[in-house]
Amino acid sequence: MSVDVLERPVAKKAQPAKIAVADCDIHPSPKSVEKEIYPFLEKRWQRHLETYGMIGRQGQQFGPAYPKGQPDASRRDAYPPNGGRPGSDLQFMREQHLDPNNVQLGILNPLRGGQALQNLDFAEAYCRAVNDWQIAEWTSKEPRLKASVVVPYEDGALSAREIERRAGDPNFAQVLLLSRTGEPIGQRRYWPIYEAAAEAGFPVAVHAFGYGGNAVTGSGWPTYYIEEMVGHAQCSQTGLTSMVMEGIFERFPKLKVILVEAGFAWLPSLAWRLDKLYMRMRDETPHLKRLPSEYIREHVWLTTQPMEEPEVREHLLDTIEWIGWDRLLFATDYPHWDFDDPAYALPVRVDAARRRQFFFENALKVYGLDK
Repeated sequence: MSVDVLERPVAKKAQPAKIAVADCDIHPSPKSVEKEIYPFLEKRWQRHLETYGMIGRQGQQFGPAYPKGQPDASRRDAYPPNGGRPGSDLQFMREQHLDPNNVQLGILNPLRGGQALQNLDFAEAYCRAVNDWQIAEWTSKEPRLKASVVVPYEDGALSAREIERRAGDPNFAQVLLLSRTGEPIGQRRYWPIYEAAAEAGFPVAVHAFGYGGNAVTGSGWPTYYIEEMVGHAQCSQTGLTSMVMEGIFERFPKLKVILVEAGFAWLPSLAWRLDKLYMRMRDETPHLKRLPSEYIREHVWLTTQPMEEPEVREHLLDTIEWIGWDRLLFATDYPHWDFDDPAYALPVRVDAARRRQFFFENALKVYGLDK
């Protein structure tokens, strides 16, 4: 491989991309819950929503503790000209993102899917409606897009039932969880999700954020929004550690896990530390047959957004080489404010074969679309 470290150019309007891109983190949103979600939601749950609202597992009644400075966490230019939330207009998404960036595969990750509602029966019904909505409004109209199976992940049995309902449906590419769960994500209450996903052939994507009912830190609520943003990586490290040490990958050897929107440079040091302590304390976890790093290398992928940008660009290459170029999936986080433009996201120059692998081919293999 020939490598040439680049200096980031002055930002300018991107030209239509020539290389095919797989964007593994696109956030769709309904224009109107009443018009787009209600058709798939039973009358009982429509009345419930209107009467009681959507009560999440958190201390704040309305939204997160640290609201984004930009409304809807979105780029200012991402609001459709005909109205609606960013990510709610398919044609506008085509014109602004899919077409100019040559996105040939886009993975939809709805963050307003009702996954962590306190009322789990309502959560199940709402997740099912959102999954039906993804087909009706997105994947059936745009073949480049694939949906995620959103599930009420705090109830493993209900989640498994929804995964089984979507198994074999080509509209769906993966199962979507959020990183801030009620308990560490490797614990037994979540095992039915992994069993059902592995059986259906779906990777499990764990996206940053969510409402687990606890602060993002281990000791309480932070002061600043920047602390919450950095906390995305911390939550993913906690979740991955739990999955490895609880024996998820030993128990479900076909399972693939994708960590979404939490960066990736933290992975080598976490794996090193896990290996070191495992060698000294392995009698505590006799269910593990291999080093933690070996499970990670075999079962775990990470999306690239937010792309790491060390001052010395060679350090990024060192990190990627340890993780493996085949373990990274390109993502933009469209339409959010920290969007990674594929024209500038990779701050190093690599040969054409590696670029194709990084921007497109890795995703095809992970999602089983390369056959």
